[in-house]
Amino acid sequence: MKFTGTEQYIATNELQIAVNAAIHLQKPLLIKGEPGTGKTLLAHEIAKAMNKPIITWHIKSTTTAQQGLYDYDAVARLRDSQLGDRDVTNIAEYINKGKLWEAFDATENVVLLIDEIDKADIEFPNDLLLELDKMEFFVYELNQTIQAKHRPIVIITSNNEKELPDAFLRRCLFHYIKFPDAMTMQQIVDVHYPDIQQKLVTESLRLFYQIRQVNGLKKKPSTSELIDWIKLLLWEKTEITDLEKIDLKNDMPPFIETLIKNEQDLEALDDFRKYYSRR
Repeated sequence: MKFTGTEQYIATNELQIAVNAAIHLQKPLLIKGEPGTGKTLLAHEIAKAMNKPIITWHIKSTTTAQQGLYDYDAVARLRDSQLGDRDVTNIAEYINKGKLWEAFDATENVVLLIDEIDKADIEFPNDLLLELDKMEFFVYELNQTIQAKHRPIVIITSNNEKELPDAFLRRCLFHYIKFPDAMTMQQIVDVHYPDIQQKLVTESLRLFYQIRQVNGLKKKPSTSELIDWIKLLLWEKTEITDLEKIDLKNDMPPFIETLIKNEQDLEALDDFRKYYSRR
């Protein structure tokens, strides 16, 4: 069974090839791209399309690789031994499985999402090399090797906040999700709003891409923000003729706060309009 996207997720041909290659080669797929381009959603849609469970490991700046394997609660065991009301000889009762162990222990191959790996310490990817390559790890407290019963489909996302080690990259397939062009974006909008007037979509996309092209934007509006913006336009029953009259060189689109998320970018838009007003 090959991944071809879903009714809710428009996957380009290049993305489909990358996903299916990773599944066939049984290698982790590293997905990069601008925030809001559907990196995290991709893993969920792969799971949905292939009718498989998904296990999600959200990475934070404080996350360690060990947390993905297991946690040995030595403090709880010591407390129980002092209280004397529980048998503490079974160390397994004090082992908490991490997300990788859950994936390895599943009765079928699951989709394992390691989300925003670049948020963690630089050594975090290196600490997972063996586990992702061999699909096994050793639990010292139990003197036991845990091996994956079924090799999971591993999707790893990164926002490119920091470079990942070469040794880690060699073990992954890689795909960069380019920001959708207008034609692909129209398909995405149609998925979310199947009954929308196409003229409204055309005018919304015109203004949306004009905003993205303004120089100096710290955060360009993303796909998810476009979807929210159109939802507000529909809710407000914005007239198509009103959108047609808007020229970014002179006017600010309605609900601009949905697309622009910081004061620096609002200033950049103001500077853009001032520049053209002087010409």
